[in-house]
Amino acid sequence: MITTIRLIFIAVFTGLCSLLALLFILVDRSFNLYFWLSRFFSGGILWISGIKLKVTGLENFDHIKTYVYVSNHSSQYDIMTMQKSVPNRMSIVFKKELAKIPLFGWQLYLGPYVMIDRSKTDKALKSIESAKKLMKGKKVSILVFAEGTRSKTGEIQEFKRGAFRLASSVGYPIIPVTISGSNKIMPKGTYKLKPGIIHVHFDKPISTENIKSRQDEINLMNQVREVVVKNHQK
Repeated sequence: MITTIRLIFIAVFTGLCSLLALLFILVDRSFNLYFWLSRFFSGGILWISGIKLKVTGLENFDHIKTYVYVSNHSSQYDIMTMQKSVPNRMSIVFKKELAKIPLFGWQLYLGPYVMIDRSKTDKALKSIESAKKLMKGKKVSILVFAEGTRSKTGEIQEFKRGAFRLASSVGYPIIPVTISGSNKIMPKGTYKLKPGIIHVHFDKPISTENIKSRQDEINLMNQVREVVVKNHQK
């Protein structure tokens, strides 16, 4: 019963914030209001859901600079967790199917986020170009869930190269991010909500300046994954 009530409040709150986001997109093309709202929305969803965040590692990087945040992914709450935790302006790479959701998907599509079509390589490459323009033009960091999809068990899956192709092409450092505990809040394949604590750890930035080849990207991918796995095991 409590879970049902929470989900109803989440749906209503999401709808209201999505409407407000659409308004902000129209009146503020700097997206300052939009990014403020994304943090407010995420904090509200976490509060309604009975979720607390434990954030560590913020001292490891400059909060003003632009980065590619690369994180593991095992729950729908990971996006809200990152939006609330990241100290600077952050965009998200989202799959095109989400854009079809009324209000919520529309504001994703029209907002400062990057839509990706994973079914076609040429369109995926265009998404990378869109991300590059956003990062350089608006000084916005990008969040990528490197596994490509949510883990069913909470264990970290193999990473995909897309995040590292993006990072190497834009030249901004990667910050490995480890999210722990979110799979227990709402695992993939279920809408059962269990309040609890999510731990987010930001590691030190990793340079992408000397990434010149496909093998360099693979080596970078493996290096970042090792950091994420190491922090996940603590």
